Amino acid sequence: MNNETSAEDPKKIRALKGWQIPAYRVVHALLALPFNVRHRLRTTKQARETAETPRHQLARFEQNVMSQQGEDGILREIFYRIGPGKKYFIEFGIEEGTVCNTALLASRYGWGGLYIDATPEDISKVQARYAGRTDITVRNAFITAENIAGIFAEAGVPEEPDLLSIDIDGNDYWVWKALSSYRPRVLVIEYNAAYPPPRRWIMEYNPDHRWDWTTHFGASLSALTDLGNSLGYALLGTDRQGVNAFFLRRDLLPGTGFREVT
Repeated sequence: MNNETSAEDPKKIRALKGWQIPAYRVVHALLALPFNVRHRLRTTKQARETAETPRHQLARFEQNVMSQQGEDGILREIFYRIGPGKKYFIEFGIEEGTVCNTALLASRYGWGGLYIDATPEDISKVQARYAGRTDITVRNAFITAENIAGIFAEAGVPEEPDLLSIDIDGNDYWVWKALSSYRPRVLVIEYNAAYPPPRRWIMEYNPDHRWDWTTHFGASLSALTDLGNSLGYALLGTDRQGVNAFFLRRDLLPGTGFREVT
């Protein structure tokens, strides 16, 4: 993640705190079943969740190749429906960049773009991985609402990139708001599931914020949905683990078959 130097994975820490159902119990049970039975159970469960919870309409597309919460599959489906565009992304909060929302796009599907992370050791590994890739820019920076637009301008980010992914475990809401002059077609942003809908909670802005392993970070899903609405974005849903929210620029929504989650 961008603005945190710990080697621990915050998603795992949240799971240990009871934010998620312990996955190992489910996995151990399912592995004992024949493949076709496991597949049927999984498909049935996804269909039920999608029908019962509108914000889970993306759940059936989840797949991890180089992502953590099924983002690879969800993004593949979204861009299948709206087209890949110019294949330009921006992602910050990537740590070493081996497991993130755009790694698959960059390594296998010819996407280029901008990577930003605050940890020098991590960003040096990203630079080494993409050495020779003239279509990928890598920057070491601690992101704030004050500096992000300047970083974008210096890196030559287009006004309408195809994908923006935000995960800095703190000022995510304020950084998105500071980028209102940019119009990514798709935006992925981490939300704080400790404040479920309809609660509207936003962490007060602090440019020096570093995550302290508590629930004091980011913003609730409802607060981010309000911000998205004000900027012209429709919420398509979240992953089933309650980590990321997926927004589509509203002018692209007609004809996609997706429902806006309100």
